[in-house]
Amino acid sequence: MIERQKRAKRSLLKWLGNSKLRNILSAPFIYSMVFPLAFLHLFMEIYQAICFTLYSIPKVKRADYFIFDRQQLPYLNIIEKFNCAYCSYGNGLIAYTQEIIARTEKYWCPIKHARKALGAHKHYQSYLQYGEYENYHKKMEGMRASLRDTQKNNKLEEPD
Repeated sequence: MIERQKRAKRSLLKWLGNSKLRNILSAPFIYSMVFPLAFLHLFMEIYQAICFTLYSIPKVKRADYFIFDRQQLPYLNIIEKFNCAYCSYGNGLIAYTQEIIARTEKYWCPIKHARKALGAHKHYQSYLQYGEYENYHKKMEGMRASLRDTQKNNKLEEPD
């Protein structure tokens, strides 16, 4: 199977020769996004280290979001492997960032929007309904406690 996959690999010259001009011309714009992505990553790490520690919110594990395995596929050439790594990093970072912001939202404002939110994160369904004002502060404290309980449960599950 691996030998068949290796035979399916396009050489770099053949791959470049078959590439569309628009793909080659757009590459610098695509790859230049690594700078704002890295900047975002750095700030999310700092943000999480400071704020989550202060509020006892469990930190998001990077390893759950950054998965780099497609580079092991023998039918990809070096550029295709690089592209896969780039996309894995970008998509992993956005998912990682979304989870950090979702936990922040659950701590500070766990209220659903008045209209349907597309692409809502996994915590959203547990939020209070829009306009649900009765016992709002008590319920919000319950949301905060559920974040801390998650941290305690994670510590119990992690081996020493």
